[in-house]
Amino acid sequence: MSDYIPAGQRLRDALMAERPLQMVGAINAFCAMLAEQAGFRAIYLSGAGVANASYGLPDLGLTTLDNVIEDVQRITSATDLPLLVDVDTGFDDISETVERLIAAGAAGIHIEDQVNSKRCGHRPNKQVVSTGVMMSRIDEAVAASNHSDSSFVIMARTDAFAIEGEAAALQRMQHYIDAGAEMLFPEALTELAQYQQVSAAFEVPILANITEFGKTPLFDIDALQSVGIAIVLYPLSAFRLMSAVAWEGYNAIRVNGSQAAMVDRMQSREELYQHLDYYRFETALDRDDGQSDVRSDDDSD
Repeated sequence: MSDYIPAGQRLRDALMAERPLQMVGAINAFCAMLAEQAGFRAIYLSGAGVANASYGLPDLGLTTLDNVIEDVQRITSATDLPLLVDVDTGFDDISETVERLIAAGAAGIHIEDQVNSKRCGHRPNKQVVSTGVMMSRIDEAVAASNHSDSSFVIMARTDAFAIEGEAAALQRMQHYIDAGAEMLFPEALTELAQYQQVSAAFEVPILANITEFGKTPLFDIDALQSVGIAIVLYPLSAFRLMSAVAWEGYNAIRVNGSQAAMVDRMQSREELYQHLDYYRFETALDRDDGQSDVRSDDDSD
């Protein structure tokens, strides 16, 4: 199709249209649809989101590429918003990772410089690989993207600030750019001045990970814009909100023997239908199969 725009190019276009680009985490297809309807131009799939929400596991490198691909395919089938994907350290074969994510409709990845038995970037006892090893990861990812889709974005994440200090982290990031990374993700920074230093040092887009309950303060969009940040990421905000209310609901039902006290906190059936464009599907079903036993007043879910 002549009007087809690759996902990677859509991410680049979003970055040109909005600076800083607000990017929100979407743990599943419905969340991706909500993000699109709320007006966001780009979305994100967190490795922690895949592990926590899809598999009930901690974010300790326990999920596989197949696990990530399954969630990516579901999300990209539900929205045209460009999706940036967390691939941890790249899994077993970085070329395969890139090629399969391109085929699944992702717009780009970020790959990190932790050892393979990685930890959450805001937890203690992280370890990073040598600069040379990380450059090899980036080089392999770039080569695979150039082979399959040159618009696919390769972003390099570094956890070196907390381990080696600012000077070493800045040196690493320059090497990562030299290896072909087009964007940078310095993880777990603690001061706005650090973001300003990174932005001033490099011409490529810089991502600020504004995750809750971590090392990084919840800087607002104006503050981050003032220090040159290009992308502001909220990786698990919606998931944490959903989980907190779900926990309240389960407890209320168990304790009270009814969900009545929580109904005002719930998304209504009509709101759900509006987000899903339910009536369009139902009308098509009625038109195509007028003799079916589907009933519009069926409340059985």
